[in-house]
Amino acid sequence: MSYDNLLVEIRDRIATVTVNRPQVLNALNSKTVEEMDGCWQALKQDPEVGVVIITGAGEKAFIAGADIKELNAYSPAEAQECSRRGQAMLRRLEQMGKPVIAAINGFALGGGCELSLACTLRIASPNARIGQPEVKIGIPPGYGGSQRLPRLIGKGRALQMILTGEPVPAEVALQWGLVNQVVELGQLLPAARELAGKILANSMTAVRYSLQAVHEGLDQPLEQGLFLESVLFGLCFSTPDMKEGTSAFLEKRPARFTGR
Repeated sequence: MSYDNLLVEIRDRIATVTVNRPQVLNALNSKTVEEMDGCWQALKQDPEVGVVIITGAGEKAFIAGADIKELNAYSPAEAQECSRRGQAMLRRLEQMGKPVIAAINGFALGGGCELSLACTLRIASPNARIGQPEVKIGIPPGYGGSQRLPRLIGKGRALQMILTGEPVPAEVALQWGLVNQVVELGQLLPAARELAGKILANSMTAVRYSLQAVHEGLDQPLEQGLFLESVLFGLCFSTPDMKEGTSAFLEKRPARFTGR
């Protein structure tokens, strides 16, 4: 995979995707959004990839928002189309069927915050600042921030972030459940890879079904979510991974999962 604005490295079943526009703090322009869309689809189809890590080039920013020069020139219709393209790209990321870890190495603002929200898990360095500052330039969030943020941290805290436009530091993000872990900048990618390794040690079939149960179940009434969980639970009992996992437990040995 070769891109102008993304660097992709695949090693030990972990794909590390680096947004590589450090001269503009890795801001998202239309070209980068288009490349991301293609990248997520390629990684979803790649059998050698089990977990994805996303980070930004340099030590200042994960993704410091959108390309304001592009936004400034949009008509209302073009702005709506831009929003829909960004939402579709992040929805594809969210529905990849593989865990995605955001390694937030600095500013994650606007579209950068929204991209992190579409990831499965988030790890931040102490210099991270996470926010939805769109109101400061006269617009609301456009890539899903108004929907995913309150689902993750609650309506009150989400509205505080969105309406003030003020970013929160890493430690506050940790307290609010906006990130799962805070580690030193030099340990950010190693910590993300360690977390990815813990996931990869499990049945990836069960991981995939667990992701589906959470993502789809949260958008449904509780009874429908519980029914979906029971269906996926039952489906796992037809898989070699389930037979291997239960047998390994009973035989007191490490499981040898194949992802089937």
